[in-house]
Amino acid sequence: MRSVNKVILVGNLTRDPEMRQTPNGQNVTTFGVATNREWTTKESEKKTSAEFHECVAWAKLAEICDQYLTKGQLVYVEGYLKTRSWDTPEGVKKFKTEIVVKDMIRLEKRPGGEQEDAYVPEDEYVEDNYDSESSTPKEEQPKEEKPEEEDKKENPIDRDLGL
Repeated sequence: MRSVNKVILVGNLTRDPEMRQTPNGQNVTTFGVATNREWTTKESEKKTSAEFHECVAWAKLAEICDQYLTKGQLVYVEGYLKTRSWDTPEGVKKFKTEIVVKDMIRLEKRPGGEQEDAYVPEDEYVEDNYDSESSTPKEEQPKEEKPEEEDKKENPIDRDLGL
């Protein structure tokens, strides 16, 4: 059975990237990315929250991130989650989950527009199907019907998974 560990983020860098080398000479760059979420409560009150993500890039991608990214830059990051652990001098076990970056694209904000508009075309935006306060499903939206030809195409992922 296969499993999936994939992360896709679009957000702003919280600090300039920091590049260093491992003892064997491998380049590694770390940086933070902040993502924002906005929703409206049942009482029509707008709420926002931010999440902060630690990212790690290796080898040539580490060099590219260090050279081209700066604090505040809007960026697309794709990678996977990795949790590492270590013991403090006091003997306490610590854990940190990071995104190991496999792909990065620098994005630009639209002139005069908000950053969300820079990467999510209005006609492609899909809101959560759950109310964030109560985790209750919103009213069911009518589903688009696909042409019959698309239904008949074999999906290679389904085939590999035995579906």
